[in-house]
Amino acid sequence: MGTEVDAFLRRLARQFRPQVNQSVDMMVQRLHSEFPELLQDKDLAALSAQETTGHVTTFLDVLEHGLDVTEVKAPSDSLEVGRRFAQGGIPISTLLRSYRLGHMTLLQLMQREAARLTSDSKLVNEATVKLVETAFAYVDRGSEEVVAAYQEERDRRLQRRLILTNEASRRIGTTLDTARTAQELADLGTEDFADLVTVDLLDSVLHEEGTYPPTDTPVLCRIAQRSVLDGCPDSAVATGHTHTYPAGSEPARALATGQALLHRVTASGLPAWWAPAPDSGRTLRGPGFHSMLLVPLRARGETLGLAQFSRHRTAALFDDDDLLLAQEIVARAAVSIDNARRYTHERSTALTLQRSLLPQRAVEQSAVDTASRYLPTGSRAGVGGDWYDVIPLSGARVALVVGDVVGRGLHASATMGRLRTAVRAFADIDLMPDELLTHLDDVVIRLQREEARDEGEISATCLYAVYDPVSHLCSLASAGHVLPAVATPPTADGDAPASHAVAFPEMPIGPPLGLGGLPFETTQLELPEGSLLALYTDGLLESRVRDVDTARTVLSDILARAPKSLDETCDGLLAALLPSRPSDDVALLLARTRALDPDHVATLDLPSDPAAVSGARAYASDRLAAWGLEELGFTTELVVSELVTNAIRYGKSPIQLRMILQSTLTCEVFDAGSTAPHLRRARTFDEGGRGLLLVAQFTERWGTRHSRDGKVIWAEQAIPA
Repeated sequence: MGTEVDAFLRRLARQFRPQVNQSVDMMVQRLHSEFPELLQDKDLAALSAQETTGHVTTFLDVLEHGLDVTEVKAPSDSLEVGRRFAQGGIPISTLLRSYRLGHMTLLQLMQREAARLTSDSKLVNEATVKLVETAFAYVDRGSEEVVAAYQEERDRRLQRRLILTNEASRRIGTTLDTARTAQELADLGTEDFADLVTVDLLDSVLHEEGTYPPTDTPVLCRIAQRSVLDGCPDSAVATGHTHTYPAGSEPARALATGQALLHRVTASGLPAWWAPAPDSGRTLRGPGFHSMLLVPLRARGETLGLAQFSRHRTAALFDDDDLLLAQEIVARAAVSIDNARRYTHERSTALTLQRSLLPQRAVEQSAVDTASRYLPTGSRAGVGGDWYDVIPLSGARVALVVGDVVGRGLHASATMGRLRTAVRAFADIDLMPDELLTHLDDVVIRLQREEARDEGEISATCLYAVYDPVSHLCSLASAGHVLPAVATPPTADGDAPASHAVAFPEMPIGPPLGLGGLPFETTQLELPEGSLLALYTDGLLESRVRDVDTARTVLSDILARAPKSLDETCDGLLAALLPSRPSDDVALLLARTRALDPDHVATLDLPSDPAAVSGARAYASDRLAAWGLEELGFTTELVVSELVTNAIRYGKSPIQLRMILQSTLTCEVFDAGSTAPHLRRARTFDEGGRGLLLVAQFTERWGTRHSRDGKVIWAEQAIPA
């Protein structure tokens, strides 16, 4: 009977071959009805039909030729179907069920054909048993190969995703630049994952208006995108342009809920929200999209924008595993973008604060010509606390200041502003450089006590210099700050070009501000007219590519050949000493000294005798006549009379009157006493007490400055136009 059954099965196989195509169509229809997800990928559906044909043909060969099932290889199309199932994220259980369903359908069709070929029910039954036995052996053998192909592709996909995740951690967030970080996400996403990646940020996030919950139609800005097609013709929005998504659309819903979405394009075409705006002037070109991932950019509980991954060239549809992978990559990018956004905001705020605290324009004074530069650091550390200042003082003098607060960011900038204000306040009372730094040291110590511990230790360095154009003396003191460079006026040596003699003055450097209990010392230098004084912070000289001594040599060479323009000298120093992105903040202040015309300075020594007051008035009147300022005679004689009278009455010898003519007229009276005068309210019948009140009313400003030899009371008047 066995031989008869085998012969019948061979006959059955031959009779069934003409019906293969019709049978395959029936099998495919049943597969699609049971597994509709196969229809979503047209290529997979077509491949499944080819694979089914291959299986039917191979199985008929086994029956007709009596082949050993264990030696039969599965059709190549079936292995490819297994790989495509893995690529599409279709579970392996679905693959095996479809495999068995297809073979069960084939058995049913062949049983019908067997019943048509013979009326011998016993033969049909025995043939059916043999047919089922052979079919199961074939299914077991074929499914082993298909499952192996599926698992191999699955492992490859998992490995690829692991590689993609590792690449994301390595390549996304390499800088603290928002747009570049977004572009890094787009670039990575189009490498063996998506065909088009777009990154939109909420317009409110870009403009630092806060990260409020998105509205129904939030305004977004396309800050990055990348396509497998050159020029992104498949994108509806150009980079840098703003746009909105309609209320209720899937992107708007993803933004509102913060939940990622997997969208598959139906046969009706692209959704309306994907089409370009009518006024955008863009027309989509390229293959049709079949699936998209909409992943909100969320960091620290806030929604920053939306990343979209789309496929049109890649045949496989996005699946849930792809959505999880995209969420992981986007989450990394969102944190990096938020870090970049916060850093940019803080850096911009600190830089704006710092620049607002630095001198905005050249200060009107006649002692020196100045030029300055401030360059923020190019590193991620943030803006530092470097500053400089030019402060006019009494007696035609000027104070030059440069300082550096330790630290970075807003805290350093705010501390710099407080110290700059303190320096100006101390300069206004005409303290000597060492005394000013001592008081500034106390201010820093007080700030340390007031600050919270988590803010870090406050420390700073400062160089304070006072130049007097009358005596040509420059008094300097340093609190841990780098020494200035001094270039004396050029001298002509035969036919050699004129050059400055550059030196770094030997002077004691005191401790940085904030240590307390240690002294500061003042050094005096005599600077000829036209001397060049360079004050700077350590960022100008410190570099990773050269040592400090080499940098000082470069600095000296440039100052030695300095042109007349101080601005050109500043630019030359920065170009020669600094890289394009300095690792530290740099403050640079150049000052070229002037000398006051001796004819504009008048000095008179006075005895400590009330009778000398009239002589002082007469001397002042004569000097005004010589300067052509007779109209200031009444006020000047009043001021001189009151100041000299106070010095004789309350001060000590020697007493000296000095008049200085520059942009203003200054009257100074020196005496060896230490008692400072002050305004007071005179009673109705008091005979005195109104002198300084009159001086304050008739002059622009007045004040007192102390020195180790005594004090000077001064008053300034404006020169008539």
